[in-house]
Amino acid sequence: MNHIKKLFHFIKPYWKPAVASLVLLTIVVFLDLSIPRLVQRIIDDGIRAQNYTVVYQTAALMLVISLTSTLLALGNNYLSIVAGESVARDLREAMFVKIQSFSHGNLDRLNTGQLMVRLSSDATVFQRLTQVFLRIGTRAPLLMVGSLILMYNTDAKLATVMLPILIVSGALIVFFTSKMGPLFLTVQQRLDRLNSILQENIAGVRLIKAFVRDAREVERFGVANDDFADRNIKVMQFMASMAPSLTLMVNFGIVTVIWYGGIQAIQGDVTIGQIVAFINYLQTILGPLGIMVMLSNIIAAATASAERINEVLETVPEVQDAPAVKALTPNPSPGGRWELAPAPAGGGRGVRVSFDNVYFHYTGTNDGAVLEGINLSAEPGQTVAILGSTGSGKSTLINLIPRFYDTVSGSVRINGTDVRELAQSSLLAQIGIVPQETVLFSGTVRDNISYGKTDASDDEIIAAAQAAQAHDFIEKLPDGYNTHVNQRGVNLSGGQKQRIAIARALILRPAILILDDSTSSVDVETETKIHDAMEMWSKADGMITFMVAQRISTVLNADKIIVIDGGRIAAEGTHSELIQSSPIYQEIFASQLGNGVN
Repeated sequence: MNHIKKLFHFIKPYWKPAVASLVLLTIVVFLDLSIPRLVQRIIDDGIRAQNYTVVYQTAALMLVISLTSTLLALGNNYLSIVAGESVARDLREAMFVKIQSFSHGNLDRLNTGQLMVRLSSDATVFQRLTQVFLRIGTRAPLLMVGSLILMYNTDAKLATVMLPILIVSGALIVFFTSKMGPLFLTVQQRLDRLNSILQENIAGVRLIKAFVRDAREVERFGVANDDFADRNIKVMQFMASMAPSLTLMVNFGIVTVIWYGGIQAIQGDVTIGQIVAFINYLQTILGPLGIMVMLSNIIAAATASAERINEVLETVPEVQDAPAVKALTPNPSPGGRWELAPAPAGGGRGVRVSFDNVYFHYTGTNDGAVLEGINLSAEPGQTVAILGSTGSGKSTLINLIPRFYDTVSGSVRINGTDVRELAQSSLLAQIGIVPQETVLFSGTVRDNISYGKTDASDDEIIAAAQAAQAHDFIEKLPDGYNTHVNQRGVNLSGGQKQRIAIARALILRPAILILDDSTSSVDVETETKIHDAMEMWSKADGMITFMVAQRISTVLNADKIIVIDGGRIAAEGTHSELIQSSPIYQEIFASQLGNGVN
């Protein structure tokens, strides 16, 4: 319940429809409670006394009350839907906004499948709790309390006889509710796993078919699906035992009333009308127990979902702005560059980037560090290539510049200022990134290129596309720059997607351009043209280019080549320097281009 209470503040903005809904519900309850008393009046004062006027008048009054109750119930339902849907909308939006603030470390632990379940299924469960509570949540206790009072008012002795049955029924509800919370949590966890597998398979269905792994994936999904179904069956079976238990209590109570009340009626202590009214009130008390069964199930499910929602909302981004951050100031240069004070050491446009004794590990300690003692610098206009074997730490190194992760020790600096002292928004505003995995969004080619600069002119979009060697193939598309890009860019080739992604980064005219093996799907000739164009932009704007590469041909003309081995810098220099001095570089060169040691 504590997890549910933490989400109550999402209901506060809609307190007016919520309160109005509860007011209408309360009136409905009082109207419903008047019916058994009116039935007693018809029997005792109308039928027994053969007074037709009382029968007609009371029946008419009951009809008016029923119609009024129906109208008020409709109003209650309408208002509860407004409140519930609004709460769910705000909850989904809050989680979505929170996810946008997550750092890469947070996203490493909460995968896509888990987040999708929380945004959809868990938010819907909490929405249902809100609506049910406003529609019937307070109805059950009000009916029970009101009926109990009226039962004592009708016949105190008979009501006292019924009290133990009511206590046992309440205890049963508490027992089942306390047990179902953990059970529903396990169901949601199984749903997480099932959804993750489903998401992976839909995203990778082409690869699965290419490797003829259909049977294996069907088996893997089947295991997760069966596990989810088995857990659901167990929970439902446990829940199903609750209703018969309470039904037994209801029937036992009715039999007790008829037996004990019949004896009292024979003795003349109560009237027939009182017994009928008493049975109605008893059913009114025990009837809401069925509502409590449903409500307890919903509360148990909502408790599990609220815990998972709070896990998202309470997650603290690993990378956050410091209390007093520095902002970047505009530099009125032709390129519209952004700079930090003081100006870069070399003067002119651009910035200077340096790594000062940087250590990093994904667990946040120096033990088993991914990067160890990294020291390097890049001047405005330079192209810095990063080479190394798979898993050597190349991508991790460049991910520290935009603060996707923070260093464990040491610092990454821009113009001498630690990036942790800079506002993330202004830092990222001057960095263009082309990730290893190309991501395009549904929309037009134009939309994708101008994604980071929505007010870009046609000339800017075309210039960026030309630099990325994308303009020619875009012009040949059915609608040119207005050609629609399907989900994940499936209607484009790998090389085309990479070139659009490069154009998307270049249009920002960034001070720092990060290319994470972003030309791997492009032929060597096109790749050379791309690098020639970027070099022109670099010299004009003072843009630093950090380039992670697998192909040695990609880095031959770089101003500085960094060879990473086991998380350390094994060598640093130009191609001509490294081909003479670095055995690792010589080995990479020889494996791809032949023996170049001359």
